[in-house]
Amino acid sequence: MSDQSDIEGLRRQLALTIHAHWKLFLAQGIVLMVLGFLAVAVPILATLAVEIFVGWLFFVAGMFRAVWVWRSRQMPGFAWSLLAAVLAIVLGLILILRPLAGVLTLTMVLVAFFIIEGIASIIGAIEHRQHLRSWGWVLFSGIIDLLLAYLIWAGWPSSASWAIGLLVGINMLFLGLSLVMTALAARVMGNQ
Repeated sequence: MSDQSDIEGLRRQLALTIHAHWKLFLAQGIVLMVLGFLAVAVPILATLAVEIFVGWLFFVAGMFRAVWVWRSRQMPGFAWSLLAAVLAIVLGLILILRPLAGVLTLTMVLVAFFIIEGIASIIGAIEHRQHLRSWGWVLFSGIIDLLLAYLIWAGWPSSASWAIGLLVGINMLFLGLSLVMTALAARVMGNQ
């Protein structure tokens, strides 16, 4: 029975935290909705922006890993770790310098992301439905994520050039909407 009371305590604390910071949730939701609208309006540009951003992530992570591996060259697996770091750097440079080269692969990564995010949103909505009035919006956002994953998969590879930007934009719009609705529900919750 103590596990159940611990869970209820965590749920109450989550609701109180969201109530205490509802303005931050609202601001984040509005920013995500604006960025999502821009990505939907110009999906090819948004696709290139996502591709270049991912390239920079690989490049910077590869550089940090290379430095760390080089400082630990006495450790077992040095050669393999260094090779992985160099490959991350090279992949990052390819994505930065030739962003269209990795669009197909990144599109499949996006499918996996939307599936995982959709399932997590649905589970989170169901678990918190008793404490959040906006749980339906979070559930709706998760269902939209799964629908987006299906749409990318169904149109692949012909839609890869614009799908990333468009679908990330749609995802950001609905995630922003769910944050706005959660913030507004949390604001009202404190008045009761």
